[in-house]
Amino acid sequence: MPITGKLLIGQSAVSGSSKPINAINPATNEPLEPTFAGGTKDEVEHACELAEAAFGIYRETSLEDRAVFLETIASEIESIGDELIERAMAETGLPQARLEGERGRTCGQLRLFANVVRAGEWLDVRIDPPLPGRTPMPRADLRQRHIALGPVAVFGASNFPLAFSVAGGDTASALAAGCPVVVKGHSAHPGTSELVGRAVQRAVKICRLPEGTFSLLFGSGREIGQALVADPRIQAVGFTGSRNGGTALMKTAQARPQPIPVYAEMSSINPVFLLPEALKARGQQIAEGFVGSLQMGAGQFCTSPGLLIAVKSPELDVFIETAAEKVKAIGSQTMLTPGIFYAYEQGVKRLSNSGKVREAARGKAGDTPNQCQAGLFVTSASDFLNDLELQEEVFGSTSLVIECADQAEVKHVATQLGGQLAITLQMDDGDLPTAKTLLPVLERKAGRILANGWPTGVEVCHAMVHGGPYPATSDSRTTSVGSAAIFRFLRPVCYQALPEGLLPHSLKDGNPCTISRLVDGKRE
Repeated sequence: MPITGKLLIGQSAVSGSSKPINAINPATNEPLEPTFAGGTKDEVEHACELAEAAFGIYRETSLEDRAVFLETIASEIESIGDELIERAMAETGLPQARLEGERGRTCGQLRLFANVVRAGEWLDVRIDPPLPGRTPMPRADLRQRHIALGPVAVFGASNFPLAFSVAGGDTASALAAGCPVVVKGHSAHPGTSELVGRAVQRAVKICRLPEGTFSLLFGSGREIGQALVADPRIQAVGFTGSRNGGTALMKTAQARPQPIPVYAEMSSINPVFLLPEALKARGQQIAEGFVGSLQMGAGQFCTSPGLLIAVKSPELDVFIETAAEKVKAIGSQTMLTPGIFYAYEQGVKRLSNSGKVREAARGKAGDTPNQCQAGLFVTSASDFLNDLELQEEVFGSTSLVIECADQAEVKHVATQLGGQLAITLQMDDGDLPTAKTLLPVLERKAGRILANGWPTGVEVCHAMVHGGPYPATSDSRTTSVGSAAIFRFLRPVCYQALPEGLLPHSLKDGNPCTISRLVDGKRE
């Protein structure tokens, strides 16, 4: 399947006319063909116009038709075959097995949302029958359902070229909700994005949906992204990326005459609390698990364990020594882009040059471009709390150990942390009282709290929360992973005393959609 370097607007492939983009092979720093000419505000205008035209039809597709569409996207992505994996490897430096797993996850979450759509529980149908004889006031017939917000702008992520990109979780959940999607593909992997975009485009055609149900734009810099968020037809935004990028989109969205929600996943250091009994019983084992998580994907996960917090003790010293030896054995890994590598190097340099931090270990250096050299550093709780730079995320395989004087200081550090995607407790039964004192604090800080595991690896399922307070995300009430992600792109509408002929299908008497409904306070 040829990669053309074109924008996909509805069912058309359009040549851009702005600043050209070339993917860079991060393992060699060599540019990859073809060149993608970026779009302009005219292409944004066209894509949004088509999306708005599609919305009225697409939002009222039957549950079965919409589910089949999501499943068709998954099948079309799989039909690309090895070409998709090979292109993604060239554009990201990620290994084949990782990308094959990510493709499986991408298609799996599309099929998960297909099942969610069919079940219909996301409509949250509530019916309160009329009570004409009630005194002192009768009750009218009241019925509620959730409806789609409108066209959604999705921004592809750099670190997940499939699962958080063109047909990733934001796109899947928005389409499941009934929202047309306009994607801004990430400039780091435009070829991969085009291949997936064409798969979605084919699925739209196969399922005979309005062509504006999906479009894919490219553009370097912020012009296209800002224009997309500012367009009055866009009603919500899904974003995964840097805090600066997410904050800029939030400002644009709030400055509109009609502000819209931006669901941005941004920055998280995912603290791990090493509780004393666990360190005593299995400190070396914990150190091995930590290093395994730290080096996964060169640390380029939003859930990488960037912080370790514990009371200073001989057991912590053993943990640090063990982890340091493991870190020294880590071979270098290619990072996703030259820009990400540069930012990583600057972050490590910030730690190395701080007089408040000591280096425990560095991994092996590489001799090819953009190689991540792992790092482990140590500082005191007081120095950590008094230096905001030490609290910043280092995106890559580097972590900072915080040595605390006692459990009171551990809790104080927890209280001062910013919002996180995930927080981990390494604990044994004897640590339960300590963990109980921490848990109320941690619940206010993170979207996911786990015990005796590692934060890397986010299951796509119904119970998952991949979110958290700022700066982890822009809205702590939501998740970007799991079936609950659909609710970001919905809003409730109440229908009072409408005749049967005007009621939406899901609200009609007799439950023609055969979905779960709350009728007069009872689940049916």
